[in-house]
Amino acid sequence: MSPVSCMTKRLFDIVCSLLGLIAFLPVFLIVAMLIKREDGGPVIFRQARVGYRGKIFTLLKFRSMTVTAEADGRPQLCKKNDKRLTKVGRFLREHHLDELPQLWNVLRGEMSFVGPRPEREFFVKQISAINPDYELLYQLRPGLFSAATLYNGYTDTMEKMLERLRMDLYYLNNRSLWVDIKIIFLTAVSIISGKKF
Repeated sequence: MSPVSCMTKRLFDIVCSLLGLIAFLPVFLIVAMLIKREDGGPVIFRQARVGYRGKIFTLLKFRSMTVTAEADGRPQLCKKNDKRLTKVGRFLREHHLDELPQLWNVLRGEMSFVGPRPEREFFVKQISAINPDYELLYQLRPGLFSAATLYNGYTDTMEKMLERLRMDLYYLNNRSLWVDIKIIFLTAVSIISGKKF
């Protein structure tokens, strides 16, 4: 992407994330109330992820799992019918509402609306051991939306992680503002239509 396109992309991120935070404020309040009411635990889940230029940042999500989901300290991927999900959390995940706090990550410049999904360092090391090209993704800000998530779904196996990497590298080499708009549009349509991915 040209410098002008990169600046336009960042301006889009700032304006749309700010508008999104304002527009979804009532949803934030309702979700926060439901999470707190269910088990009294924290509303926001914070997790260290590898981001732009390989730097660690704190990803924000609405908490969808029990507070003891990783009590043993060992990172685990969320799987289908994961018993660690709370009732509210399962609903949030199915409708992708748990991702809304990441609008703040986008506004801060830690993420973009479109880019590779950020991963935890524990899994990055495993992926990189198989395919060192993962580090090429450090050129991009991680995304709230990605073509890999749209077409490959959420990853719960190493095989899907490697397929996601292949798709992210394709995005890296073929990205444009038009591609970003297309990914945002198709993802929005998929979420509204109730597609599970």
